[in-house]
Amino acid sequence: MPGKTTSVPCSVANAGETPAKKRLKFADDNAFHIEVKRRVDLHMTSNGRRERDCLQMYLKTAIILTAFVVSYVLLVFVASTWLQALPLAVLLAFATAAIGFNIMHDASHHAYSTKGWVNRIAASSLDLIGGSSFFWHWKHVVFHHNYTNIHNFDTDIDLGVLGRFAPQGRRLPIHAFQHWYFWILYGVLVIKWNLYDDFRVLMRGRIGEHRYRPMRGSELAIFIIGKVSFFTIAFGVPLLFHSAGAVALFYLLIAFITGIVLSVVFQLAHTVEEASFPQPQTPGHMDQAWAVHQVETTVDFARKSSVAYWLLGGLNFQIEHHLFPRMCHTNYPFIAPVVEEACRDFGIRYNVHDSFRQGIMSHFRWLRRMGAARDAAPAVQSQCAKSN
Repeated sequence: MPGKTTSVPCSVANAGETPAKKRLKFADDNAFHIEVKRRVDLHMTSNGRRERDCLQMYLKTAIILTAFVVSYVLLVFVASTWLQALPLAVLLAFATAAIGFNIMHDASHHAYSTKGWVNRIAASSLDLIGGSSFFWHWKHVVFHHNYTNIHNFDTDIDLGVLGRFAPQGRRLPIHAFQHWYFWILYGVLVIKWNLYDDFRVLMRGRIGEHRYRPMRGSELAIFIIGKVSFFTIAFGVPLLFHSAGAVALFYLLIAFITGIVLSVVFQLAHTVEEASFPQPQTPGHMDQAWAVHQVETTVDFARKSSVAYWLLGGLNFQIEHHLFPRMCHTNYPFIAPVVEEACRDFGIRYNVHDSFRQGIMSHFRWLRRMGAARDAAPAVQSQCAKSN
C-alpha cells in the first residue's frame, strides 16, 4: 500500500550493487508477488520441471551455435556468388539474433544454469558477436528490469533527440516522423552498438543517467578479448578471402537485419499502446508494488506461436520474464496461464497481443502518438490510462 516502501528486489537484478545516480523505492504491498511466486513454484514442482539447467535449453544452444558456425563458414569460405551469399547472410543474421535472444539473454539473468561459471560463459557469447556482456548486465538486467518504463530511469526508453518513447519525454518536431524513420534506425542499432556504443560507455563511466560499477580485472579482459575476437570474425578473417567492399557490404547487411530483429522484438514488450508509463508521484517513490509495476508496464505477444517462442527465446512471454527473470525461458509457456490467473484474481491488468502483427501495429501507433503529442506529460499520461 502507498506509504510503506521497499527497494527493488535484489534477486531481480543485484540492485544493491548499483552505484546509480538515482534510485526508486516501490510500494511495500507484496501480496501479489508472494502469491504468484507460490502458485508458480507449486506448478513447477508438481510437474517435475526445473527452473534452470534444462536439457531443452542445452539442445537449443547447440542448434543455434551450429547454425551460426555453419552459416559463417559457408558464407566466408564457400560462397562464390551473390545468389549463394545472400541467403547465408540472412541466416547468419538470424542466428546472431537467436544467440542474443536465447543464450546470452538467459545467461545474463542467471537463468541458464545454477552454476555461475556456466552463466558467465554463456553470457560472454554476446562479446563474440559484437556486444558487451558487462554493459548489457547493467543496462538491461539492472536499469531496465528494475525501472521498467520509468522515464529518466529506464535507459531503454530514453533516446535523447532520436525519438520519444515515453509520454514524459521531450518532444521535438522531427519526432512527428518517428513512426517511419525508426524502422531504419532499428537496423543501424547493431552497427552503432558494435562500433561505437560500448567504447563510449567505457570512456564515460555511465549509461544514460546511471553510473555503473567499473570493470574489474577479468571483466576488462573479457571485454578486450571479446572486441578483438569480434573484429577478427567480422572483418579480419573475411578480408583474407574477399575484397574490402564485399566484406563491408555483407557486414552492413547482416548487422542491419540483426538490428531490426533485435530492436523490434524488445520494443513490442514495452513501447506499445497497452503498456503503462508511470512516474514517481513523490520523489524517489512509486505508488505501485514492484511486481504489479512489472505486469502493467509489459505486454506479451504471439503466445500461441511455437515458432516465435523458439526463435525469440521466450521473449514473447515478457510478463513472465519480468516476474521470473531467473527462470529459463523454456518454462514461460508452461507458467503463463498460472501468472495470468493470478493477475486476474488480484485485479491486475494483464495485456496480450494475440499475434506478432498486432504487436507491430501497436508499436507503430504508439510511435506515431508520441511523435504527434503536444500535451503536457500529465495530460498525455491521463489519456494513456483512459485508453487502457
